[in-house]
Amino acid sequence: MSERMYNFSAGPAVLPMSVLKRVQEEMLCLPGAGASILEVSHRDKPFMAIIEAAEANLRKLLDISDDYAVMFLQGGSRLQFSMVPINLLGEGQSADYIL
Repeated sequence: MSERMYNFSAGPAVLPMSVLKRVQEEMLCLPGAGASILEVSHRDKPFMAIIEAAEANLRKLLDISDDYAVMFLQGGSRLQFSMVPINLLGEGQSADYIL
């Protein structure tokens, strides 16, 4: 295998080899699912177990209390940058912006 590269861009990130190997192992058959993670519904129990574990790990790692919701969103940096002005608004305020 060639030498691993370093990536300092906004994303996607370079993953540790241990993570890549686990993903490779579970790509063909997610334990308990009888199918690949690519083939199960986001509503199926095996996928929901992954999301619940990810949320629990984030709450522990970042000390997020139950007063806050953890949201897994798609959209990348564009969505994140779009949410900035919305999060800076006071209650009852509105804003217009163009992407």
